[in-house]
Amino acid sequence: MSNLIKIVCCSLLLLALANSLAAAEPNALARQMLAETNLARSEPRRYAGFLRDLRREFRGKLYGAPGSDTMVMTSEGVPALDEAIRFLGKQAPLPPLAWSQGLAEAAADLVRDQSSSGEVGHTGSRSGDMRERIERHGKWLRQIAENVGYGPDTARLMVMQLIIDDGVPGRGHRKNIFAGGFAVAGAACGSHAVYRNMCVMDFAGGYQPK
Repeated sequence: MSNLIKIVCCSLLLLALANSLAAAEPNALARQMLAETNLARSEPRRYAGFLRDLRREFRGKLYGAPGSDTMVMTSEGVPALDEAIRFLGKQAPLPPLAWSQGLAEAAADLVRDQSSSGEVGHTGSRSGDMRERIERHGKWLRQIAENVGYGPDTARLMVMQLIIDDGVPGRGHRKNIFAGGFAVAGAACGSHAVYRNMCVMDFAGGYQPK
């Protein structure tokens, strides 16, 4: 084999490896999202400590993202964070959620939609609404729900954001995380055209994939 062929083959191998690693990162983040969600569910008082650490980063309604020079603007500021800390202090531990690949695929449908379009919310222009996506990949039992978060690039920051639920009336994302009726969940993460990062997590009381 000539040196040129060896170089080309090596380059192709490195390119394939790089693409494989890039593709694996969102999937790894999705798994970390479930791990963080389960940590919050099973040890809510411990998780309140992470929120207290974040509180030190607030300056009015702005806070500095840990490990970054970026300042994030919130709607409510510290009051929403303090409310979440109080909530976690009273929350009873819950069983962990099991991973559902079918729900992860439903979540991935929305990530693919919004990664390029820059849209937000629970309905994708091509993939449909939450129920359509979940039923496309299997049969859900008892109840379903969905969390969508934008911005943070780590699972912990994303889950903390969803628990704080700044600017969301009724704190629906927080309620989903701590709902006792859910037994399984699946998540997907990826880039977002406007907010850089996004994660979607779908929950169900049970799920039978197709």
